[in-house]
Amino acid sequence: MMQLTSYRGRHVVVLGLARSGVAAAKLFHSIGADVVVNDMKARDLCPEADELSALGISVVCGGHPEGLVTRETALLVKNPGIPYTAEPIVVAQQLGVEVVSEVEVAGQISLAPIIGITGSNGKTTTTTLTGVLLEAAGLKPLVAGNIGRPLSEAVSEVSPEGWLVAELSSFQLKGTSGFRPSVACLLNVAETHLDYHGSIEDYVESKAKMFENQTIEDVAIYNEDDETCRRLAKRFKASLLPFSLTRLLTQGVMVDPPYQAVRPEEGEIELERWIIHRSPEGIEQRIIRVDELGILGRHNTANALAAIAIALAAGAEPEKLVEPLRNFRGVEHRLEYVGTFNGVKFYNDSKATNPVATIMSILSLPSPLILIAGGLDRGSDYMELLPIFRDRLKGLTAIGETREKIGRVAALSGLTNVKVVEPIDNAELTLRRAVEEAAAMAEPGDIVLLSPACASWDMFSSYEDRGRIFKQSAHTL
Repeated sequence: MMQLTSYRGRHVVVLGLARSGVAAAKLFHSIGADVVVNDMKARDLCPEADELSALGISVVCGGHPEGLVTRETALLVKNPGIPYTAEPIVVAQQLGVEVVSEVEVAGQISLAPIIGITGSNGKTTTTTLTGVLLEAAGLKPLVAGNIGRPLSEAVSEVSPEGWLVAELSSFQLKGTSGFRPSVACLLNVAETHLDYHGSIEDYVESKAKMFENQTIEDVAIYNEDDETCRRLAKRFKASLLPFSLTRLLTQGVMVDPPYQAVRPEEGEIELERWIIHRSPEGIEQRIIRVDELGILGRHNTANALAAIAIALAAGAEPEKLVEPLRNFRGVEHRLEYVGTFNGVKFYNDSKATNPVATIMSILSLPSPLILIAGGLDRGSDYMELLPIFRDRLKGLTAIGETREKIGRVAALSGLTNVKVVEPIDNAELTLRRAVEEAAAMAEPGDIVLLSPACASWDMFSSYEDRGRIFKQSAHTL
C-alpha cells in the first residue's frame, strides 16, 4: 500500500459501512480522495449514510452496483467481516486493485507505536488489561481495534509519545500487507472462523501476518504453551518474548512453580505460585502472586502473563503493575459474575464463541454447574466438549442452530439433565426460556453459566446482545 497522501484525487472504494467503514471513509475524504462507500443493506438500515453524505461522500446502499470497482480504482478498503467472495472484492482482485482492511490504513498513519494483540481466545481481556497496565505505568495508551473503536479513527487521537493498543482479529489481519506493530502478541490458536477462512491454514496465516513485517527492533510475544504459537515463532524476525503457565523459560514471563498442564488436572496440588519475569541475561523479578490476580481462571492467568509481557516490552516498570493486576476484575461478557438468585450463582461468558473458550470457562468455576450453550453452526461437531460435559456438568440447556449437536454430545457424555430449547417467537424469549430451564435444574450452591461455544449471529446481533439478555433474564427470575 502506498502512503495515504498518494490517494489524493484518486478513486477509493470503502466496502461496508459500520464504524470501521465510516472511519476509513472520513479519513480518505479528509486527504482529498474521491471516496465511494457501498453497503448491501438498504439505505434506511444504514444510519451512518446521512452523516457521510453530508460531508460530500458518495454512499451507495442496497446492493453492489455494476462498475463500483474499475481499473481506475486505486484502493478497496473492506469491512473485516465481508467475505473475499463478495463480488466487488472478486472484481478488484481480477483488476489488480489492492484490497485492505482499515487496520492497514491506520498502520500507515499512526504517529504512535502500535501494540497488536491477537489470538483465538482472550484478546479482549488481554487488550483491556494491557491498557490498564500501561495507564498505571504512565505510558499513555489508547485502546482500539476489534475491541470496538476503529483504528483509523483512534490514530488521530493517540499521543505520539503514547501507545496505540490494538485488539486484532484474523479478519482484520488478513487484509494487511505492510502493517508493522512495534509489539505484537499471539495468545493462542484454536480451530475457529473456518466458515470465513475456508481452512485452518488460512486462519493461521492470517494471524501470522501481524509479525511478517517486524524486525529485530520490534518485540514478538507468544504463548510457549501453544503448539501452533511455538511453530509460528520460529518464523518471527523480531526479538522473542515468550510466556508460559507450564514451563520455566530461559527468558520471558512465567509462573513459578509452573502448572503441570494448561488445564487443571485431577489431584493437582495448589502451591504458592508467583508470576516472574526472567530477562535474557537471566535476571529474575517477581511481579505478583497468582492468587492475588483480580481475574478468575487459569486461562486468565495466561492472559495476565501476556499483558505483563506487553507492558514490560513497552517500557513499564514492574512495580507499577502490581496494583492494577490486583484490581482488574475482567470485562463484560467474559466470565462476568451476574449475581446470586435463590442461592444460585449466574455467570455471563457470552464472548466464549468457540469450544476451547467454553472449556476454559467451565474449568475456572467449581461444580455443580449448569451450562447454557449453542449458537451459530459453523460445521463443528463439538465432540471436544464431551469430556468436560462428562466430568464437570450437572445439567445443560442448548439453544440456537447447534442445539441438537450440543445436546447429542451431552447425551454421549452420559449427562441426563439435558434440555434442548426450541426457538419460540424471538431470540430474547428463547434465551429467557433457556435461563428458566437452567435455573429449574439448579439448587442452592450451584452455578448457571452462559458459555455458548458458538458465535451469536444465528439469533442475536452480537455476543454483547446475547449477554445482555442473559443478565436481564437472570435478574428477572
